[in-house]
Amino acid sequence: MAKPENPERVIAENRRARHDYFIEERLEAGLVLEGWEVKAMRAGRAQVAESYVYIRSNEAFLIGAHIAPLKTASTHKVADPVRTRKLLLNRRELDHLIGAVERRGYTLVPLELYWKQGRAKLQVGLAKGKKQHDKRATEKDRDWERNKARLLRRG
Repeated sequence: MAKPENPERVIAENRRARHDYFIEERLEAGLVLEGWEVKAMRAGRAQVAESYVYIRSNEAFLIGAHIAPLKTASTHKVADPVRTRKLLLNRRELDHLIGAVERRGYTLVPLELYWKQGRAKLQVGLAKGKKQHDKRATEKDRDWERNKARLLRRG
């Protein structure tokens, strides 16, 4: 699935993913959240930069995402900011991801956390890792595009 339709609804973004991986396919997944997590995400207190997606027993999980609890959100519940959260995908999508990860050596990378019709969604990328020379080539291309645009504006 493409970018969320309303860019200001983005909660957190993993910018490092495009630097470290070739993103070949994007999927949208729902998240199983607790009430305090939803409140914290509405306040913009979520990070997915250090997180990853793991498949265990035919289910996908988001591991390492940090959602900082609000002080006022819950008094009776002990909040774990980096708990493992289950991803909601349909069976066909899960089977496709399992096949890609186990047989073809792909990695599942969380790209963006955003709101869609009042529900929190995670954009997951099916990715291949970049080698150091790939990262240098990407940076070189980006610099050339920037210089080309600068030259065209001047001329």
